[in-house]
Amino acid sequence: MNIDEVREPVRVSRLYETEPVGCEPGAIPFLNGIIEIEYGGEPQTLLAALQSIEVQMGRPSRQPRNASRRIDLDILYADDLALATDVITLPHPRMHTRRFVLAPLAEVRPELVLPGQDRSVAELLAGLNDPASVAVFATDW
Repeated sequence: MNIDEVREPVRVSRLYETEPVGCEPGAIPFLNGIIEIEYGGEPQTLLAALQSIEVQMGRPSRQPRNASRRIDLDILYADDLALATDVITLPHPRMHTRRFVLAPLAEVRPELVLPGQDRSVAELLAGLNDPASVAVFATDW
């Protein structure tokens, strides 16, 4: 990946401590946050770079879905792009149902309407039926 294609973070949320969703019994809370960047390349290329970072930080390349993990870097959306391939789906297919994603995203982009949705991120969060705990962990990270 050409590093020149990544721009400084445009927006950064606070860091949230969140309950594990769908994980093994006894899983410890996760830390979640949103960093919005400008990127001039293809989403698949960015995803490959993020997966490389995950491996460098000790995440196995294969593990059960929703298993606890040291790090999980996702691309949630790319402007108004709607994309579904064997490698990547944008916007992230379950983000609109997850408080641990919507809470930090609503902090940085409350007015954003994702492709396939008719309500803003703030409206999705307000109407969410997800009892999972999400609490501010840190304001700077």
